[in-house]
Amino acid sequence: MKKIILFAAIAAAIIQGCLNYTQDTQVYPDGSGKMKIHYWMSLPDSESVKAMNYIGIFREDSITAEFTSPFINIENVKVYSDSTDSTSHAEIEFSFPHIDSLNMTRAFADANFSLKEGAAGQLVFSQFIPPIATGFGIDGSKFFVTYRYKFSGEIITHNSTAVEESTLIWNYSLADIGKGKTISVTFRPYKIKETPFWIYGLAGLVLLIVIIFLFRKKKD
Repeated sequence: MKKIILFAAIAAAIIQGCLNYTQDTQVYPDGSGKMKIHYWMSLPDSESVKAMNYIGIFREDSITAEFTSPFINIENVKVYSDSTDSTSHAEIEFSFPHIDSLNMTRAFADANFSLKEGAAGQLVFSQFIPPIATGFGIDGSKFFVTYRYKFSGEIITHNSTAVEESTLIWNYSLADIGKGKTISVTFRPYKIKETPFWIYGLAGLVLLIVIIFLFRKKKD
C-alpha cells in the first residue's frame, strides 16, 4: 500500500490536491479476518484523471494486482468518481485466513503484520506503517491515513489515537508518520465457543419481552 499512497501523494502534490486513505479491519479469534480499503483524492480536471489512470492507482486491474495472493480472497474492487466534489475513489474488500498472510501481497510488503502469543491467553498484534518520503513538493500535512481495527476479544492494551465503541482508530497525516509508526494491540481473544456476556443479557431481555407479550395476550 505504501507504493499506492506514495504515487498518489506525488500526483496530488502536482495538482495541489489532498489524499485520504482508510483501512478498516476485523480480526477474529483465530487470526482470520476481513479488510476494506478506501482511498480518494481530488482530481479537478480531465487531465488530472488521465494522469491518475496512467499511474494506475484508480484502475481496477492495477489495484487487484497489488493485492492478489493465494492467501487472499478478493471480494470486491470498485473505482468511481464523485462529481459533487471532483474526487476519485478506489475501494477494495477482501478476506484472509490469517492476518500474517497479508505480508505476502505486494501492497503490504513493508507492513510486517504480526499476531503472536503474549501473556497467558493473550495475543499481541502489530502492523508497521512505513515512512513515506515527503519530498517532491509534497506537503505531508495535507495527506491523511486512518486505520480502524476491531478485535473479537477483550482489549488489554493499545496505542490507538482514538476509540469509538469497540473500534480502535489510528489517525495520522503523512507528516505524523515520520520514520514510521507501529500499530500495537494486546487482546484476549474470545474462545471459539465462548459467548460474550452481552449476548446473554440480550437473550434474557428478548425472553422477558416475549413472556410479557404472551401474558398480556392471555389476559386479554
